[in-house]
Amino acid sequence: MAYKTYSMELAGRTLSIDIGRVAKQANGAALMHYGDTTVLCTATASEKPREGIDFFPLSVEFEEKMYSVGKIPGGFNKREGKASENAVLTARVIDRPMRPLFPKDYRNDCSLNNLVLSVDPECRPELVAMIGSAVATSISDIPFYGPCATTQMGMVDGEFIVNPSQEVWDNGDLRLTVASTAEKVIMIEAGANEIPEDKMIEAIYKCHDVNQTIIALINQMVEEIGKPKHEYTSCAIPEEMFEEIKKIVPPDEMEEAVFSDDKQTREENVRQVTEKLAEAFAEKEDWLEILDEAVYQYQKKTVRKMILKDHKRPDGREITQIRPLAAEVDLIPRVHGSAMFTRGQTQICNITTLAPLSEKQRIDGLDANKTEKRYMHHYNFPSYSVGETKPSRGPGRREIGHGALAEKALLPVLPSEEEFPYAIRSVSETFESNGSTSMASTCASCMSLMAAGVPIKKMVAGISCGLVTGETDDDFVLLTDIQGLEDFFGDMDFKVTGTEDGITAIQMDIKIHGLTRPIVEGAIARCREARMFIMDTCMKPAISEPREKVGQYAPKIIQIMIDPQKIGDVVGQRGKTINALIERTGVKIDINDEGQVSICGEDEAMMNEAKRLIEIITTDFHQGQILEGDVVSIKEFGAFVEFAPGKEGMVHISKIAKERINHVEDVLTLGDHVKVVCLGKDKMGRMSFSIKDVK
Repeated sequence: MAYKTYSMELAGRTLSIDIGRVAKQANGAALMHYGDTTVLCTATASEKPREGIDFFPLSVEFEEKMYSVGKIPGGFNKREGKASENAVLTARVIDRPMRPLFPKDYRNDCSLNNLVLSVDPECRPELVAMIGSAVATSISDIPFYGPCATTQMGMVDGEFIVNPSQEVWDNGDLRLTVASTAEKVIMIEAGANEIPEDKMIEAIYKCHDVNQTIIALINQMVEEIGKPKHEYTSCAIPEEMFEEIKKIVPPDEMEEAVFSDDKQTREENVRQVTEKLAEAFAEKEDWLEILDEAVYQYQKKTVRKMILKDHKRPDGREITQIRPLAAEVDLIPRVHGSAMFTRGQTQICNITTLAPLSEKQRIDGLDANKTEKRYMHHYNFPSYSVGETKPSRGPGRREIGHGALAEKALLPVLPSEEEFPYAIRSVSETFESNGSTSMASTCASCMSLMAAGVPIKKMVAGISCGLVTGETDDDFVLLTDIQGLEDFFGDMDFKVTGTEDGITAIQMDIKIHGLTRPIVEGAIARCREARMFIMDTCMKPAISEPREKVGQYAPKIIQIMIDPQKIGDVVGQRGKTINALIERTGVKIDINDEGQVSICGEDEAMMNEAKRLIEIITTDFHQGQILEGDVVSIKEFGAFVEFAPGKEGMVHISKIAKERINHVEDVLTLGDHVKVVCLGKDKMGRMSFSIKDVK
């Protein structure tokens, strides 16, 4: 392919795309430039599907290279290690709009790789990779019903900013990512500072409009340099097999099998249906190989018909009805905060841990603004939560994504470090799972934080809305609080978290080629109703506001400000003073460059003692000041008294006792605890102290 460059103006900066310049052996490759940000995006696919594959094996990578920001990786290895949390979340955001646009019966291995080569802080590499993946796939010979495009939106002082700089993205009131096809919105991801629903919808459709300009450029590229799409082996279930299945298991029998609010009962019913069909097809080996997929699709058609035509849900609920709710706090002893939230067969237990700010997570990534994280939300999904037996292999991409979504949901309501000087870790343990555990995690962690005494500004809840569509855009049903089956067989999982005043996070996954505006608006409105219901009827009765104090077992923190010029006095030479303070009082001490000192411990008396000593160290002595200390040195002319680690004063022999003494040792011995008064400066300009003049 000849080297060709395409370009367009996008949000005040030039987006240029080099085709045929590098990576020519990939099915599709685009060297993307936006400002000085450069990302190589490639799309590759295998010639044939792997044996026995019953799903579409798409892998998406976002490779952060430290050279792109002029850094050498930290640690001993000096190579990039496993993907960062940001890289995993970016790969997920690329995957979600792209995956539904591949043919449903395509099973070839497909890989979308995004290599970050350089980063301009004004142009986020994540956005460039999202656009680049769509470009590389669209111009390749891989079957794809695109193109799609992605736009990001920030907001400062109520004003929208299209494709914001990294700084605006990090510090603004909105972090919205929207992917679209030429007709419809296909993916939404948002973190927001309590943005009202109508403002969010306005931002979503501003992104959608910008996407149309990018799609126009990609269409031009496909027309001029796009490769013909390759043929592939379809894995679609033969129509005659479906006809035979319906004769053996009529639709009403299948309906009865899936119509249950208990997951285990439903799974057993489906297992029996599968066994019955396996016996009937014993002679047809080729059908037996795809029987599980055929039964899955039969279930899907049955559930969709029941919902769309009859408004019947598998567990018998109304379309807007939420499953039974339950909430409790303090179920785990000795931890700093705990809460459990149950919605039907979805159950999350959340545990909050508080620690000094020195325990913030350090981040070594491409974003210069983000070097640490004070609030960490981790989500775990053990196999027992769905009745399966699998060894634990640590968090996968799904777990990281769910934890990040719940974290995003609560960030806007957290108190500032000045108001609450703690690092906070919130862990959501999935005890039971049947649909939307990330939203249950949001509710559970909100209550857990309040139980731990974290003074969050407002209560946050989350819920997921589902969708089943018919033949036309107007033929659809929205489902409040989808369970697992409705998620698997439906067209959408639209998760929204927020307070009474606005949205804090959105994550939307769909399996169809986009959503119309009435669906988006309807889902957001439905989620708001459900959110209010959950807070009012379930969460508030369990705990309505944050506790006034942190729990008995949580560390206590005192904060004081000192003159930044005095930080060296508190630390001392090679840390001698601060280590002596810590040894004497048993507390933990953190000091930042602004002079903010955090004293952390469990013994209040020792914390107050550490505070007193730090105040002495950082205060210049003045006449009349009364101090206490220990005699640490005796000379012929007087004694030295240490008031705090590294802070000493001299008491002349004439100032020790009211009567005349010949030797200091006649009155004082090493280690004596004495009270002194500051007399001001002596003739040589040194501070002078007296024991005998203490009143």
